[in-house]
Amino acid sequence: MKTTQTISKSFFGFLVASFLIWVLITFSKEYKTVISYEVNFINIPQKNILLETTPQRLACYVNGSGFRLFWSQLFDQKINLDVSKFVQKSPTKTYILPKNQLSTIKQQLMSGVVIETILKDTLYIKMGFLHAKKVPLKPNLNINYQVGYNLFGDVKVTPDSVVISGDENQLKSIHFLELESLKLTNVKANFSNSVAILKHSKSKTIKLTTSKAVISAKVDKFTEGSLKVPFKIVNLPSEIKITTLSETVLVTFVVALSQFSRVSEASFVIECDYEMATKNDLGYLIPKIVLKPDFVENIKIIPTKIDFLIQK
Repeated sequence: MKTTQTISKSFFGFLVASFLIWVLITFSKEYKTVISYEVNFINIPQKNILLETTPQRLACYVNGSGFRLFWSQLFDQKINLDVSKFVQKSPTKTYILPKNQLSTIKQQLMSGVVIETILKDTLYIKMGFLHAKKVPLKPNLNINYQVGYNLFGDVKVTPDSVVISGDENQLKSIHFLELESLKLTNVKANFSNSVAILKHSKSKTIKLTTSKAVISAKVDKFTEGSLKVPFKIVNLPSEIKITTLSETVLVTFVVALSQFSRVSEASFVIECDYEMATKNDLGYLIPKIVLKPDFVENIKIIPTKIDFLIQK
């Protein structure tokens, strides 16, 4: 039994050794084949932009050892072609003659791989003229605040705009860029979050001066307040005297807790326009706010109508 196992192992080892010798002999021989290399365009003139989005490939008839050719195909090597040596066919279409850059291409190949012929003599590429414009950034917010808290002031985007560059025809349809969606829940404190700038769906070739923006805002706890505020009657003829049942109105408002102490009756100016009331044949005055603090919200006046009597 042991003799049979020994023979089997010896046979298997001989088989593996024979296969390795065959591989070494076979791959050491010289071969000729076609290899397709992905093209990377370099040295694009500053005034131009490459409009191609699909990678091009350059087919070459090459020779070399089996090992060299195998590794060259395995790693899918890229070939750099100098775009500054292009030939212009039209304002947006140009072509490159790879044969004119043969020496440079040969230097980029894996050692031991030799080009005999470039099978594709011309590569066509789309080129555009580079332009730039400034566009605003548009935030996409989904923010839920904790009960009693809210935004204090405006949401700030830094930077609020970016300079984009690309083909002139593509830039014409871009008027703003959206920011990545920012979703926050149960917010009760100031926030500052970095988000990505989304490229325009109609153009993936445009370039941005920056790829991110910061969205920030102040958050405060809000409370409701009320004050009795005197009102003024305007546009009242000098020969007419009127009497109102009250000289004040109740002003209710919502304000950030940190700003509550800044609010007083002097913060509001309430006026009643007598001329407007008579023109509209009203038997009462309508109080209106003509001055209020910028940081106060949801202002209401009670009552909304003020009755008056004309003195004779």
